[in-house]
Amino acid sequence: MRALQAAVILMGVLILAGTAAVIGIAVHRATLGGHPRPPVATSIGPPAAMVLDEPAGTRIAAVSAADDRLVMQLAGGGPDRVVVVALTGGVVVARVALAH
Repeated sequence: MRALQAAVILMGVLILAGTAAVIGIAVHRATLGGHPRPPVATSIGPPAAMVLDEPAGTRIAAVSAADDRLVMQLAGGGPDRVVVVALTGGVVVARVALAH
């Protein structure tokens, strides 16, 4: 009988301690804003003035960013092609012509 009474008291204490821990963590995250997040870059620098030397009638079919590069798929004005531009300087890094 004493063992059962001791077990019930011990489990009650553990439940109270667990509840207090959960409440404490919730209050801590609510007051401090949770886990710190890395700062978000609002700008990658001044905008680069850039002119693509492409024939008349060229249009941008698709754009995607990869690491520090901007990849543009161009159509019209000749065969379709892909142009890779460095975002840091606005310089054309590569041009790839696609076969028809």
